[in-house]
Amino acid sequence: MMFSSADLLLPNFLTVKDFSKWAVIACDQFTSQPEYWERVKNLVKGSPSAYNLILPEALLSEDNTEKISQINSAMNNYLTENIFTEYKNSYVYIERTLLDGSVRRGLVGVIDLEEYDYKHGSTSKIRATEETVTERIPPRKKIRENAPIELSHVILLCDDDKREIIEPLTLEKNNFRKIYDFDLMLDSKNIKGWLITGNEAEKLNSKIKNYEERKSKELSVVYAIGDGNHSLAAAKACYEAGETSRYAMVELENIYDEALKFEPIHRLVKNINPEEFLSGLEKEICLPDSRHGLKDFNNSNSWSINFYSQNKTGSININKSLGASALIVLQKYLDEKKFEIDYIHDIEALKNLSENKNSVGFEMPPFDDGAKKDFFKIISKSGVMPRKTFSMGHAQEKRFYLEARRIK
Repeated sequence: MMFSSADLLLPNFLTVKDFSKWAVIACDQFTSQPEYWERVKNLVKGSPSAYNLILPEALLSEDNTEKISQINSAMNNYLTENIFTEYKNSYVYIERTLLDGSVRRGLVGVIDLEEYDYKHGSTSKIRATEETVTERIPPRKKIRENAPIELSHVILLCDDDKREIIEPLTLEKNNFRKIYDFDLMLDSKNIKGWLITGNEAEKLNSKIKNYEERKSKELSVVYAIGDGNHSLAAAKACYEAGETSRYAMVELENIYDEALKFEPIHRLVKNINPEEFLSGLEKEICLPDSRHGLKDFNNSNSWSINFYSQNKTGSININKSLGASALIVLQKYLDEKKFEIDYIHDIEALKNLSENKNSVGFEMPPFDDGAKKDFFKIISKSGVMPRKTFSMGHAQEKRFYLEARRIK
């Protein structure tokens, strides 16, 4: 199996008195806000915490040797100080309450790194969704290569349109042992977890195996990495170097989960002559007579993309025959021409920044139900999507480090 149960390490209730101080957010969040991590440090001081087992990217420096040594030492100490309880061949079913009150469901297990490849052009069954920046892998590899355990912020997506794996667990959860239920730190709402082990885990294995066999017949990709791909790439590098386990811990989520929100990331092209730029773009990647007033994002032979500039707003019709999605075609054109690009999350911010006389902003289509349905098909057909394609929810809604497992 590509995704399976694992020997999970969970905080011991007898020694970890406050789970809200134990669980901390993914290391790649709040990278421009070191004050957030200073608040975390002060909040957990003197308590067992996953904060002591990770290195936030906001605190990365040119030489992280001492910090990494401290992390590895803390891991070994936690293993000998009864901080963890190990549960063999288990899953954890998770319900995460988000900022808007919706509940995102997940399942913690492991993936087989033999089935995963992040490289461009990969045909592996488990793939990255977005382009991997290889320069971001070495710092993560240094943290993992001598670590006795792993914690994970990786979110693995499945294309379970029949909702056979995770959704039934919502109805069955009262049959499982609830192992945690607490409010996450710094206004990140609530998380609950139920242990699935023994015969119940075996039943779940059968459902997962059926999904993998069914999806393998439909598409070339079975699972896709929704978040944490660079950390998973580091795990792959460590495994290939013979340093750590063949398996890596992830949280599986179904792309069809209504609470799983994909926010499009918009494009701002800078330091150009807007009229000349739009004219050239329309000649190369659009249908004839492309430019017109703002309209819907759909067309039978093209994708209509809204643009904003100082003197004009409108939309262009990107030719569908040139690629699997509007963003793939547009990003390829911008990259090949080496235009300067900023990636903007908020649409109002995009419109305001487009008021600069040397800029044009492009509004990316929303990830609605139709886009979710096509998501795996696009990856199967075209490989990884361009960098900065989407963001999965707000920063506070990212996965928190909670579970762990031995990797040596």
